[in-house]
Amino acid sequence: MLHATERVDCRPTAGEAHLFGLDCRKQGVAVRERVGYLPGELSLYESMQVRQFFEMYASLQKNHTERRHWQTLSERLQLDTRRKIGQLSRGNKQKVGVVTAFMNKPDLLILDEPTTGLDPLVQQTVMDLVREANQAGATVFFSSHILPEVQAVCDRVGIIREGQLVATERVEDLTTQHFKRVRFSFATPPPAGAFAREGVTVLAQDGHSLTLEIYQDLDQVMKTAAALGITDLETIPVSLEEVFLAYYGQGNGGQDA
Repeated sequence: MLHATERVDCRPTAGEAHLFGLDCRKQGVAVRERVGYLPGELSLYESMQVRQFFEMYASLQKNHTERRHWQTLSERLQLDTRRKIGQLSRGNKQKVGVVTAFMNKPDLLILDEPTTGLDPLVQQTVMDLVREANQAGATVFFSSHILPEVQAVCDRVGIIREGQLVATERVEDLTTQHFKRVRFSFATPPPAGAFAREGVTVLAQDGHSLTLEIYQDLDQVMKTAAALGITDLETIPVSLEEVFLAYYGQGNGGQDA
């Protein structure tokens, strides 16, 4: 247990970190002026009105352009800024955190589960804000367990499993290179077991139609299909969530992924 007189040493034991070419320890104030941050667990001034909190926060910013940008953001998120923070629901407190992260138009946004507690329409507004910030030149670090959100707004994805970064790839590469899902149509029903081989899973077979999930030897699968007389071929898109479950959700029931 920590007592009031005890101090925790949070200094790094090794290594360096730089943002915008600045040392995060030695030039921490200059770095934070250009960063917007939404933590996974919010700690806010419960007794303050929402607008008072935003005005206080804006007064601390070196960038004083568009000092009332928080009003525009609040309107888009349907946030009542006249109420005290302590009177807000969890979802509305999350809106306060979102506005605080975006209000200074930072060069770097770090968002941890930004849509937690929000209804679907507000979630979509947050996604729009992320896209707009990125299009304006900001870099966004977007952490979420809701993989469709990641796929919708991110260019690159890093996947952590058991505390280790196991993949860092472009989203489009991750969803196209790891496995294929293909639906074949044939002139006559293919014989049972025609595609029985390692790395190929039959997902569905309906008369002349056959849907396969192909992890390896795509060329051999195509040769087999061609020999059986293909009449139609359709590639079915694979989602980021499906790739994650297929490759990184194994072991311990996926609990560490």
